Amino acid sequence: AEIIDPNTGEVLPDGEKGELVFTSITKEAFPLIRYRTKDICVLSHEKCSCGRTFVKMSKPMGRSDDMLIVKGVNVFPSQIETVLMNKGYPANYQIIVTRENYSDKLDVHVEMTPEMFSDTLSRISAREKDLVAALKAMLGIYAEVHLVEPKSIIRSEGKAVRVIDRRELYNK
Repeated sequence: AEIIDPNTGEVLPDGEKGELVFTSITKEAFPLIRYRTKDICVLSHEKCSCGRTFVKMSKPMGRSDDMLIVKGVNVFPSQIETVLMNKGYPANYQIIVTRENYSDKLDVHVEMTPEMFSDTLSRISAREKDLVAALKAMLGIYAEVHLVEPKSIIRSEGKAVRVIDRRELYNK
């Protein structure tokens, strides 16, 4: 097992975050296959305090196939979903990435529960600020948060469209 840069395929050093790749080199008369899992994690070869010397893998942090690069930072929808679930929001959200003055801008629209929607505007504004802080702690970058009314995020064939990347449109 090794970790590679998902964009270049270059093998990364121990302790770096990247895509997990398995290679079967111990099977006889078996073709050498590198299996890209699309899971982003960290491998460590440090000896465990319990004495084990096996390679250690972190919990998967997201998937390279749904990864966005915003302001040079790898952003995974699953990270945003984790923050929302921890804060008691439904997993109905939309990520909108735009580019303004050559700088990426990350907007996260989050559906409120019917109970949250009945809150005062000041309470909703406080909830947005709380989510902004939680997302900054998780992602390492600023994301603007807009709490929207329940069932207002468009779903196609019953599935919500999670990511809208409008950066290409602005570069033309």
